[in-house]
Amino acid sequence: MVTILFGNRTCLYQEAQLNQIVDTMARQAEALLANKKRIMVVGILRRGAPLAGMLYIRLMKSSKWSNLTLMNLDIRRYSDDLTLIYPETKLIENPKDSHLDLTGTTVLVVDDVFYKGHSMLRAVEYLTKKNATEIRTAVLVDRGANDLPMRVDITGIRLEVAPPDVIECNVPPYESEFKIVLLKPTIN
Repeated sequence: MVTILFGNRTCLYQEAQLNQIVDTMARQAEALLANKKRIMVVGILRRGAPLAGMLYIRLMKSSKWSNLTLMNLDIRRYSDDLTLIYPETKLIENPKDSHLDLTGTTVLVVDDVFYKGHSMLRAVEYLTKKNATEIRTAVLVDRGANDLPMRVDITGIRLEVAPPDVIECNVPPYESEFKIVLLKPTIN
C-alpha cells in the first residue's frame, strides 16, 4: 500500500551522490566484516532489499569472500507516509527460510531509512533465533529518531528532520530514479 502525500518536496540527494554514498558504505562494510568466514547480507523489503543488493555487488567485486550470500526479509510496520499499518511489526517468513541455520554466519542487515527502530529490531530478533553468530546493521538514512535501544553500524546519511516530515528514499526498481527527497506534508 502506497499512500500519496501532498506537500513540498525537496530533492536532497541524487543518483550520482547516492552511488558515492553506497560506495562508502560498502568500504565500511568491508572493514567491519573483515576476517569473517561466512557473511550474509540481508535486505529489509521493500527498499532495503535493492540497497542490500547494491552493497552485495560492491562487496563481491572488492572482497575476497567466497561465502557471501544475499537474502531478503519481508518486514512491515509503516506505509510510505509513516502511517502505522501494523501495530506490531510484522515479519512474514519465506517458507524456504523456515529451517535456516545461521550458525557461524555474520549478518549485515540493510534498510533504507532507520526511523523508530521497529523494523530493524524485528530483523535482529528473527536472525538471532536463526542462530546468527554476529549481527551488524546498515542504513542509507538515519533519521536520528529511534525509540528503541537500537544502533546502526553503518550510516550513509544522517538527517534530523521534524517528526511530521517524511524522508522518501526512491530506489530502483520501485522508482525510476535513485534519490532522496524530503517531503514536508501540507496540513489540511
